[in-house]
Amino acid sequence: MEFNKLIPELSVSDFDRSIRFYVDVIGFRIEYQRKDPNFALLSLQGSQIMIQEMGKKWLTGELEYPFGRGVNFQIEVDDIDPVLESLKKHDYPIMAEPQENWYRKGNMLLGNMEFLVKDPNGYLLRFARFMGEKPVPD
Repeated sequence: MEFNKLIPELSVSDFDRSIRFYVDVIGFRIEYQRKDPNFALLSLQGSQIMIQEMGKKWLTGELEYPFGRGVNFQIEVDDIDPVLESLKKHDYPIMAEPQENWYRKGNMLLGNMEFLVKDPNGYLLRFARFMGEKPVPD
């Protein structure tokens, strides 16, 4: 396995609950994990994240729900529907329903079909399927 150059590591309050969410509900794969403290490197279609049960070593301040305020993690997937279906099957709340969004890059628009969900610790995940690009209308 090749490591991405940037891999966010998320501190979690309940490691087992977070593993179940990311693996059983979302579909991430455990690349490796260890104990003491509980840690796992997870991957999904080229995206990688690490989760670790909270400890004092990496904390920069007190954590309270929702964690990760002010940041969202865009996770590009081939198809958002399987993730959505699994979230609904597990009765997991979706924060923002799927929506087509176009973002300007110079004289082009880049399109995503995307939705938002919070993980068990409140980290905001934005699942997106790239829809292509088109010129900015005159």
